[in-house]
Amino acid sequence: MSQLIRLATPVDGAACAAIYDPVVRDSAISFETDPPTAEDMAARIADYSKVAPWLVYEEESSILGYAYGSKFRPREAYRWCAEASTYLAPEAQGRGIGTRMAQLLIELLRLQGFQSVYSVIALPNPASERLSKKLGMKRVGVLPKAGFKLGEWHDVAQWHMELNPATANPPEPKSPVECDAMPEWQALLDAANSA
Repeated sequence: MSQLIRLATPVDGAACAAIYDPVVRDSAISFETDPPTAEDMAARIADYSKVAPWLVYEEESSILGYAYGSKFRPREAYRWCAEASTYLAPEAQGRGIGTRMAQLLIELLRLQGFQSVYSVIALPNPASERLSKKLGMKRVGVLPKAGFKLGEWHDVAQWHMELNPATANPPEPKSPVECDAMPEWQALLDAANSA
């Protein structure tokens, strides 16, 4: 069976939107209320990929999942922090695919020079909390009743992992474009697909 984790391009927008659509429509896992279109998702891939990797999992030429890093918050002092998100099609769940993508994402974020990575999880979401714990993240807080969706209030858990030491003069995180020329970057991508 042909399997590949690779960096996404805007062409993958429709496949990512199809995976995300039921998450938005039918659950409180995402606090978005209107599913993004294929064009919206393609624009997100292009925009987010300037800051952090957006990965897709492809099996027999079909995209069954994606994971991406993004800015944790927009203000400048947060620029050493990234947020990680992972979404899977139903047929990909429970197979370790999300773990593989998230582990690769974290290592790429570490190589870029991010100091911390966060997961922000609307509750209840035991699968995402299990994944965060499996990755070595620590639950650092809960925002009570942070969002109202599908007729209910939902708490939001925040999970954290330090990627690089917090120093007095941290170097700026490198962009994915800058990292693409680094042998370590390609080695991480290659290693994710040799397992």
